[in-house]
Amino acid sequence: MSYCTVVDNMTGERKILHGRYHDNFYGFPLHDDNELFGRLLLEINQAGLSWELMLKKEEAFRKAYHQFNVKKVAGYKEKDLERLMADAGIIRNRLKINAAIENAKVILELQKEYGSFENWLDEHHPRTLPEWMKLFKKTFRFTGGEIVNEFLMSTGYLPGAHDENCPISKKISKAKPAWKRK
Repeated sequence: MSYCTVVDNMTGERKILHGRYHDNFYGFPLHDDNELFGRLLLEINQAGLSWELMLKKEEAFRKAYHQFNVKKVAGYKEKDLERLMADAGIIRNRLKINAAIENAKVILELQKEYGSFENWLDEHHPRTLPEWMKLFKKTFRFTGGEIVNEFLMSTGYLPGAHDENCPISKKISKAKPAWKRK
């Protein structure tokens, strides 16, 4: 069952919450490195939990992680880690918090070398999921297969975010990522 079908079958607040993400974010290309980092951070934090929980906690994550500002998060010290561990609004898992900080540092290095995180992704596109998984495992922390798959699908680098007959898939095809514009 696809995400599109699941959202269609939801009701009430759940449908509103998931529908907003489905209709405006899922599968759409992101061109802002902070937003790409934020999506990766949320996907990592979702591991073992539900995406619905991440959608409910997204604003708390934004606040806790300085609006997903890569440079600020890369500079986090022990006091920041302790602050995050005490923040009930986010997932308080030391491994996931450390991964966010370390991954932000990696993204800063990628920005130096490629100009942006997006350029790094574009430079490595297209790849198969197993190739992406190997690259992410070599490059980032806490990035297993499902995390990599969902991150890349949710940002338009892998197909499958929407059913072909979903009206949102047509919107996405018009919002071409940089690698498709070349």
